[in-house]
Amino acid sequence: MKKKLLVATRNSGKVLEFSRMLSGMLFNVVSLDDLGIDLEIEETGATFKENAVLKARAYAEASGELTLADDSGLVVDALNGEPGVLSARYGGEGLDDEQRVQLVLDKMKHLPGWERTARFVAVLALAGDEVEGGLATSEGVCEGAIMHQPLGENGFGYDPVFWLAWHAKTTAQLSGAEKDEISHRGAALRGLTDTLNGLT
Repeated sequence: MKKKLLVATRNSGKVLEFSRMLSGMLFNVVSLDDLGIDLEIEETGATFKENAVLKARAYAEASGELTLADDSGLVVDALNGEPGVLSARYGGEGLDDEQRVQLVLDKMKHLPGWERTARFVAVLALAGDEVEGGLATSEGVCEGAIMHQPLGENGFGYDPVFWLAWHAKTTAQLSGAEKDEISHRGAALRGLTDTLNGLT
């Protein structure tokens, strides 16, 4: 029987990505909504790692399940690291993905290509009684640059403006499998592979 793994998010795009990346492992991936958990954890951490750990521990305690939480975002050099840990809430709670993307583009509209360097950063935290020490973490980074306008229909969040020079595509133009190979979440998850395999 497959072991249950709670992916602590309500973001359907993230649930899809994790389900795809974990498909080779013996886990039954469930989301907060699947388990009917309406607890909202305030992301008070100053770093991606602090927020990921905060969420993993709280949702593991609330659910009693092995829990994987991520905190991830876009870090733009010309914006002094913004949106950073505020990536999902950039510009305020009222904005959707497209409006947040537009806000970044508006702030960078006068910058030439060589000043548009950025990276996606993800930290994953795995919490549960069966994890050694109760917690394991891993970080993944994907380097790129910010486009002048959105391109591509795949992905979510800032994917349509995140340019990968070696692919000559944005992350929103990649297939799911291509994205998993190079993404920050993919890299972070690979860092937890041995730990996860040891739990199945």
